[in-house]
Amino acid sequence: MTLKSEETRAESLEERITGALVGAAVGDALGGPVEGYSPEQILERHGGRVHGVVGPWNGDAWRTARPVAPYHKGDGHVTDDTLMTHALVRVYARVRDHLDAYAIADHLVPDLMTTPRWIPELESEALPLHRIFLAEKWLVARLHYGHVDPREAGAGNIVNCGAAMYMAPVGLVNAAHPAGAYTEALDVAGAHQSSYGREAAAVFAAAVAAASAPGATPDSVVTACLSLAKDGTRTAVEKVCEVACRHTDFESALAPLREAVAPYDTVGPDYRAPSLGARRPSRLHTIEELPVALGMLLVARGDYRHAVLGAVNYGRDCDSIATMAGALAGALGSPVPQDWAKTVAEASRLDLWEPARTLTDVTREIFDRDVRSRRAHETAFAGLAGLEPAEAAPEGPRCSD
Repeated sequence: MTLKSEETRAESLEERITGALVGAAVGDALGGPVEGYSPEQILERHGGRVHGVVGPWNGDAWRTARPVAPYHKGDGHVTDDTLMTHALVRVYARVRDHLDAYAIADHLVPDLMTTPRWIPELESEALPLHRIFLAEKWLVARLHYGHVDPREAGAGNIVNCGAAMYMAPVGLVNAAHPAGAYTEALDVAGAHQSSYGREAAAVFAAAVAAASAPGATPDSVVTACLSLAKDGTRTAVEKVCEVACRHTDFESALAPLREAVAPYDTVGPDYRAPSLGARRPSRLHTIEELPVALGMLLVARGDYRHAVLGAVNYGRDCDSIATMAGALAGALGSPVPQDWAKTVAEASRLDLWEPARTLTDVTREIFDRDVRSRRAHETAFAGLAGLEPAEAAPEGPRCSD
């Protein structure tokens, strides 16, 4: 077995983390202006499919046009998906260890409430709290004002993709360890969501961790998800991905993927007029975004551009679908188009690369600490069992060798 040099491995880890975080932000920005519409409406509005950064749905009337006013969605502006993802990276940078629900209460909530930041869709500095959706404001209401146990605070919230959309950092901190990412994300997301919203957050984190592994493929990512997912989330991922495997072009996959996920999606056919059963806890259902993102990853064979454009042109909650698809394709190593990334960074007035550098450093620190903890446990257990440490767990090559 030939081990890579320290420098090469550091670059590889940073490349995967950068690909995932930049890829998520670019997907978010591309999907924002067509969020909430159907593939047919998108086709008519743009005279064809969306193939990159586009302007607001209502053109220059975006400030007052409903239903998205006063948000400047389009022109390369990221949405709350990216704002929340970057906020979670900042929490990791403060804690410099694995996170739990208490870290959300102690660090994420104050970040949202107290520090003004540039909000691209508002074209001004504001508290992130003023931009995030009601499902994310729930964090503040329950944890800051309600003093609810963080592990239970997600109960009662609407069940949607609110927690899943920003869980990529959890997967990256647990790179190549999907089960660890799943477990950590379940705890983190418990402060925000319950039921299949919490489950999707954990499965998405696991997917990102699986995509970060050397030699990962879209198929191996889906296999990792199916090995961990529970209830309706697992069934929906399986059914959507079975359909996705029959397609190699997103255009032909748009309607079949929607048909495959529809029995498990509570929102219903009209995204802007949810059904009476929408977003309620259930063991039979799923959020729509994660299965479709995984499906588009399969359709695209892992190619970033194809996966993200498929997610964008799917419509409905396509900024979050494209966020997830972009994170997964980027973590797999498919390059994010430089022109897209440059446009989104400049339009959003955000450094899309700095959070990746920060998270890479934190991830290495956490891994080193995990290794020391694991070896201490091996030694302690070997003593209890009357074994030599090598008998308890053969070490194999070390990363530093």
